[in-house]
Amino acid sequence: MTNNKLQKGRILKGVIVSDKMDKTVVVEILRLKKHPKYKKYFKVTKKFKAHNPENQYHTGDKVVIGETKPMSKEKRWIVISKADDKSKVESS
Repeated sequence: MTNNKLQKGRILKGVIVSDKMDKTVVVEILRLKKHPKYKKYFKVTKKFKAHNPENQYHTGDKVVIGETKPMSKEKRWIVISKADDKSKVESS
């Protein structure tokens, strides 16, 4: 995949929680959210289905996903690469 298709969308970092589908993985994104009244941070997770064209990523892998045009009813993301711990990716 070329980077031209990914320039306008968001880029997120997460962990693959399922790779049972063909050419698709489920990636869980974890972020911290601040409670409006108590000002305490708590964890919020969200799952995204991402395109994995060659089935090279598996459960437990840390990956970087990028937003792309819709590929199916729920799949609007594509796996860009494995994430190393040193790279900083904003999760918005």
